[in-house]
Amino acid sequence: MRYKILFVDDNRDLREDFPLWFPEYDVTAVGSAEEALRLLEKPEEFSLVIMDVYLPGMDGLKALEKIKELAPGKPVIITTGYSTKDIAVHALTARADNYLEKPFDHRSARAVIAKEISRAGGLPSPGEMGIAAKIEHVRGFIEGNCFKKITLKDAADAVFLTPKYLSKVFRERTGVGFKDYMLKVKMDQARKMLSASPMNLKQISSRLSYANVESFIRQFEKVVGTTPSGYRDKTGSRRRPGSTAKGKKSV
Repeated sequence: MRYKILFVDDNRDLREDFPLWFPEYDVTAVGSAEEALRLLEKPEEFSLVIMDVYLPGMDGLKALEKIKELAPGKPVIITTGYSTKDIAVHALTARADNYLEKPFDHRSARAVIAKEISRAGGLPSPGEMGIAAKIEHVRGFIEGNCFKKITLKDAADAVFLTPKYLSKVFRERTGVGFKDYMLKVKMDQARKMLSASPMNLKQISSRLSYANVESFIRQFEKVVGTTPSGYRDKTGSRRRPGSTAKGKKSV
């Protein structure tokens, strides 16, 4: 399961960077408390809110009060770049569930985020899981991020292991290496798109985060045993108007 985080900060660069730092989560980033409250009033379910204290218009502490009225069980982590003990105490007194200082230490922030999401759901955090549960978490991490560029380090950070140790135990527990498993997941998605969508090969390769279509074709043929065009012809999927004729690669 991929948890959803609502990240609230008026710094545009930070709103763009935060989802890249924590690819194991689906992050919606907004720039004001008012926009955050509007989203929280809708059926969209966020597992966690991370919100800066200093925001234009309504500040984070006032918004925290409203969030706790709107959804008392929703965990909220307050952040600020102007850290003082008084602000931290005030945030926690106002029923913040935790507190993060900026600039973020990614490892510490990851641990706090995982802790609050897990605590709200009555589950152990990734850092508290046994190795079997960590491997399942990594499998879900790969499958949930198959359209992104992720690395062994990204996955290792998500379960608080070193990349070297995760690589070892992942192969022991699954019978395949991390990269091979990730490739299989991507190619499974590629087959679905080739069979059920009108996208051409360039679009599919881009969707799967390949640098170029040639790399995608090589990897597909290695795993599936035929070219993407050959697979599409074999499955008889429809071509969109203007695509290449049968037998030619649509790039």
